[in-house]
Amino acid sequence: MATQKLYAGVKLRETRTRLGLTQKSFAEKLGVSLPYLNQMENNNRPVSTGVVLALAQEFGFDVTELSTGDAERMVTDMREALADPVFGETAPPLADLRLTASNAPALARAFLELHRAYRQNHERLASLDEALGREDARLQASPWEEVRDFFHYCDNYIDAVDHAAEHFVCPDGTSKDPETCALEALEQHGISVEYQTGGGLRGYDADSLTLVLSASAAPATRRFQLLHQYALIAQNDLLEATLDLARFQSEAARSIAKIGLANYFAGAALLPYRAFLGAAKTTRHDLERLCQMFGASLEQVAHRLSTLQRPGAKGLPFFFVVVDQAGTITKRHSATLLQFARFGGACPLWNVHRAFETPGQFLRQLAETPDGVRYFCLARAISKSGGSFKAPVRRYAIGLGCDVKHAADVVYADDLDTSNSAAFEPIGISCRICERPDCHQRSVPPLERKLTVDFDHRGTLPYRIDS
Repeated sequence: MATQKLYAGVKLRETRTRLGLTQKSFAEKLGVSLPYLNQMENNNRPVSTGVVLALAQEFGFDVTELSTGDAERMVTDMREALADPVFGETAPPLADLRLTASNAPALARAFLELHRAYRQNHERLASLDEALGREDARLQASPWEEVRDFFHYCDNYIDAVDHAAEHFVCPDGTSKDPETCALEALEQHGISVEYQTGGGLRGYDADSLTLVLSASAAPATRRFQLLHQYALIAQNDLLEATLDLARFQSEAARSIAKIGLANYFAGAALLPYRAFLGAAKTTRHDLERLCQMFGASLEQVAHRLSTLQRPGAKGLPFFFVVVDQAGTITKRHSATLLQFARFGGACPLWNVHRAFETPGQFLRQLAETPDGVRYFCLARAISKSGGSFKAPVRRYAIGLGCDVKHAADVVYADDLDTSNSAAFEPIGISCRICERPDCHQRSVPPLERKLTVDFDHRGTLPYRIDS
């Protein structure tokens, strides 16, 4: 498989600007000519190996920051948006999308925001009876999607919150019990903690300074909720400062994001960065062993693995998703090139959808996307009891995976023949933008290709996808 060239002009310009250097002095330190640097900054040339090494040696630059992750995310998102029928057959070639994402990321984000606004307006018009007579029926971004995209483009790693959580449970470099730390800290704030059966998972009364946690919830869930409430109370200034930087468009989005940041703090305190990263490497990312070591749930451990993107100390780049029984992705993050559909369902050939057929078991899959990138995928169905006979049971599946080149570092990939091309199942992002011509699970035709219908012949599909 050919090595992908690295175009990182935006990152180079940002680095030079941050250091306060002119192009001439920056070129001298990198050991290249001024015209060559100019071409790299404008993405007319890829970043050479010599420049990558010079960045690390001269400036201590974390070269993994040159990753094209953000650009690839935007390319995938733009391809999906451009597959909307409103654009007809005017979709630009993939090369143009990559140039836009690399050279004009602000323009790419503006286009995605515009398309999202169009879709929401279209949906409002489709249900006009609900919008008539409402004063707030004006077009605005969905708060949930706005927050989702915030974490998505932050690589699901919030540095200040992550460091604060780690310092909270490891103040002297030695890990302490997160639950004990939270209980002691809340006590210092005059807050008492009670455990009751029934009701919700967590309830805080600011007047009586009482925090009530569910006695019927799993221990890992109670610990997480305890740390979440601590974050809202004792780390409020940090959360609010982070929200100020994000500049959300509505109070609803800001409120949802604050819950997300408190969740992030709780997860980072339950699984402190350096200790968890070391344990993940030692166990070769054995989820069940990590659950036992840190007193966390399977979902908490899998999610945390996808956030290990601290500059200078990154873990394996994983993707992580949560899928409900209807196939809807309710949580998604990818530190890999694999991105998930923003609109519509995910690929039905992906093993996360089969996890419900074998509850309690790990499903393994070697998969290849249409762009030729290969992945190791792990999936498992999760059931959460409501704590009583009549309480509803939550069922969902989690998916975790990485580029197959990292499979040797994941215990679940042992004994899989990653060198055998035939072992990889073809998957896509969504049917709307997948160009595989003979997929037996295709639900709709790809919107970027023309179709030919032959009345006298029928193959896997009732039409032929033209190349």
